[in-house]
Amino acid sequence: MPNIKSHLSQLIVEALNVVAPGSLSTTIELTRPKQESHGDFSCNIAMQLAKPLQRKPREVAKDIVDALPHSPWVDKTEIAGAGFINFFLSSASKQRVVTAILQTGEAYGRAASNGRRVQVEFVSANPTGPLHVGHGRGAAFGASLANVLAAAGYQVAREYYVNDAGRQMDILALSTWLRYLEFNGINVPFPPNAYQGDYVRDMAKIIQDHHGDRYIHEPWRVLDGAPSVEEDAEGHLDQLIANAKRLLDEDYAYIHNLALTEQLGDCRNDLTEFGVVFDMWFSEKSLFDSALVERALALLEQNGHLYVQDGATWFRSTQYGDEKDRVVKRENGQFTYFASDIAYHLNKFERGFDELINVWGADHHGYIARVKGALQAMGLDPGKLTIALVQFAVLYRGGEKVSMSTRSGEFVTLRELRSEVGNDAARFFYVLRKSDQHLDFDLDLAKSQSSDNPVYYIQYAHARCCSVLVKWGGAPGMLASEADLAKLAIPYELTLLKRLNDYPETVGMAARELAPHLIAYYLKDLAADFHSYYNAEQFLVDDESTRLARLALVLATRQTLKNGLALLGVSAPEKM
Repeated sequence: MPNIKSHLSQLIVEALNVVAPGSLSTTIELTRPKQESHGDFSCNIAMQLAKPLQRKPREVAKDIVDALPHSPWVDKTEIAGAGFINFFLSSASKQRVVTAILQTGEAYGRAASNGRRVQVEFVSANPTGPLHVGHGRGAAFGASLANVLAAAGYQVAREYYVNDAGRQMDILALSTWLRYLEFNGINVPFPPNAYQGDYVRDMAKIIQDHHGDRYIHEPWRVLDGAPSVEEDAEGHLDQLIANAKRLLDEDYAYIHNLALTEQLGDCRNDLTEFGVVFDMWFSEKSLFDSALVERALALLEQNGHLYVQDGATWFRSTQYGDEKDRVVKRENGQFTYFASDIAYHLNKFERGFDELINVWGADHHGYIARVKGALQAMGLDPGKLTIALVQFAVLYRGGEKVSMSTRSGEFVTLRELRSEVGNDAARFFYVLRKSDQHLDFDLDLAKSQSSDNPVYYIQYAHARCCSVLVKWGGAPGMLASEADLAKLAIPYELTLLKRLNDYPETVGMAARELAPHLIAYYLKDLAADFHSYYNAEQFLVDDESTRLARLALVLATRQTLKNGLALLGVSAPEKM
């Protein structure tokens, strides 16, 4: 059975061989008309060819239609408007999708391998505390996108970049040590810009339980040389970090690593419970241990893209559309986060991926030009890197906005959200809008069991399919060979068949556009079509051939709902 769009395209190509043999390089576009009266597919090829052929579009369209070979899948063609060719498919062409679904099962909608390796890097939150609901949207989007790309034929590598070598980890280590000192009666004022959450006290308690007073130092030594918070809050924090490293010496690594291990472990467990699993957790620290940061900067310097000013080393990012040049190495010899990112992307290219997709928060928009500029400056192809921006989600409960803030500790964690609304609602609601669009997450709606809740509405359609098949009590496996699909001819059935036919193309489009929300939209439409059919018709009718045909359609609908929900990381319950 041919893919219907490919089949129609081939028919047009054969007609063009007769009408305009020299025009075969013209792109043939087939789209779904917005109005059903305009057929199942529409093509504007005659309008594209009219000018080069110096003829009227409708005349070209008529010649193409007259030259179209006969096809059992096409009932009729019509010329509409300025010269559109509208194709009306036969019922048989729509009915055959049921057989295709029942024969392929979970593989329905999945394309053959295209041989391309793509890396999707997402979440990559600093391991300085529990994941919050903002991270949750990036996690749900990235995981769903990776699933969609895999279904579209890509070999997908899912990666989390662990910022385990920067200042934020030092702030977390310091915060943990200061809370530990508190537990031991050492009174050092806790900086307002340190990490405030209860999880910091939990880590401090672990240190105290295992090591007692081993890491105690006098308050004046901890504060030695630090400016006041009022005078220089960040400088105060940096001096406390320097003092901690000096006073604790080799023991500082223990506290730093404990904080990293605890928070990274918590993050990994949280994501795993959310159905988000990574193939690689890539350590920023490894970039320094392998001297890749130095090698990447040496490559930029060799190509003439670095300069020294005021003791610091700068990358000429303004040459690549950035608003100002960027420091890669500070006057004190420390590398910046940007230097690490340059090296990390060099590493990605050296691993041989065909395409790279970074899922970033929308607040990183300004970072795109400098990263792509660094790739180009190293002689790499920036076109291989795509940045998918994700807006943070805003929670609403009872119509009121729920506030959150990482450093202050007053945030709603992803774990709390999952506990309140469940994994399925969280995963679905997060991808219900295009990733770069603002998302209002209505907690009350996500928990409601009504048709207004899209995930409930879709899962209920799946459960209804299961209920019909259980009530029938037969063996579903026999439907593929024994059902007479020609019996599927009423409008509800033809609408549902048309929707089922659209699923593989929807998966392909979602992959091309990096848009898993298209799967969510599709599933809502498919569920609506099925609920309408369910409410209007009986399935277990007396006529056996009609009964088996309808059951086959129910089974195909159930399979497609399940396949689509799986791409979004949402379960398909059999009972509700």
